[in-house]
Amino acid sequence: MNMAGIFGRVNGVTVENSNVTLVGAVNVGRGPIADLAVDGDTLVATNFGEHSVMVLEADGLAITGGVVAGEPFAVVAAHDRAYVGVASVDYDAIAVIDTTTGGVTAAYPLSYNATAMTTSPDGKRVYAGRIREDGVDVAVIDTVAERPGTIHVANGVDLSVDALRVDDGDRRLVVAVSDSRGSRLVVIDLETTRVRRVLEIGAPIRDLALGAGGIAYVLTSDIADRGVVHVIDLVEHRITGSYAVGSVPTQLVLSADGTRAFIVDCDHVTVWRTDTHAVVDTISVGVRPSCVAVDRDRLFVADYDGGITAFTVFPSAPVVFAPSAAPRALVVPPVRELEAVGA
Repeated sequence: MNMAGIFGRVNGVTVENSNVTLVGAVNVGRGPIADLAVDGDTLVATNFGEHSVMVLEADGLAITGGVVAGEPFAVVAAHDRAYVGVASVDYDAIAVIDTTTGGVTAAYPLSYNATAMTTSPDGKRVYAGRIREDGVDVAVIDTVAERPGTIHVANGVDLSVDALRVDDGDRRLVVAVSDSRGSRLVVIDLETTRVRRVLEIGAPIRDLALGAGGIAYVLTSDIADRGVVHVIDLVEHRITGSYAVGSVPTQLVLSADGTRAFIVDCDHVTVWRTDTHAVVDTISVGVRPSCVAVDRDRLFVADYDGGITAFTVFPSAPVVFAPSAAPRALVVPPVRELEAVGA
């Protein structure tokens, strides 16, 4: 790993990356942050243990609002709205928060527990992966018509949805599904709402990101292989490479230019190049990071102490030398059909 030297250190924050500059930090003061989302000048953080959602200014990290909302976990944000998955003894729901006022404007009850969320590129639809008694599905909320719908994904008693994303063309929904036998990507045609292909991955999936040109980056980790990023060609429906990235990673997000992935690991954030498939740097915030969010040129790192640290992310420098470490041997899993139910 080629470290560029310590670029900044404030209250235990260490940036070992010449393309990242520390710009601010704040402690929300409500315990571990479960998830983080950024939309323009607004940052939204969920605090599962404190049953609260906080709205902050992305520039100065000043808290501008907050609500109490059951047990909030996953959050996505788009077009001045934040959509938060909340759970309680009585019901599960997606709460809609106006990020300008910080107030709850609507709530969509869910019949089953939601484990992952995403939005369409235009923010007009919210997708929530759910665990049913007999399988998994995706709840779809039309935020314009305020009309809910359902996409059935697969049947099975021990299935779960680990992550889901919509491609930039709004044509495909990619769902990461796991059970006791392993994990797989399920690609759904959004025009027909039917399963098109299923690609076996193997180890438990922790997160998923979609890059340009139909490329998916799937983060897995287990005791045997530890952290691995699988690069997948969604057009050809095959894994093109698998690369070691750490010990117990839990989240992966892409930079705005798609050149880097920021991967949350046990005590740091790994910076991984998507072109060379190599770990190039690490970022430490002094405590255990819990989640990250990225917008145009900023990286936000939240932690289990309730802190949020902001960095300016500069464009990646050109690569002069290829990485010295060879990737893992490529093993292409078979493509098969998963037992699925049409919409």
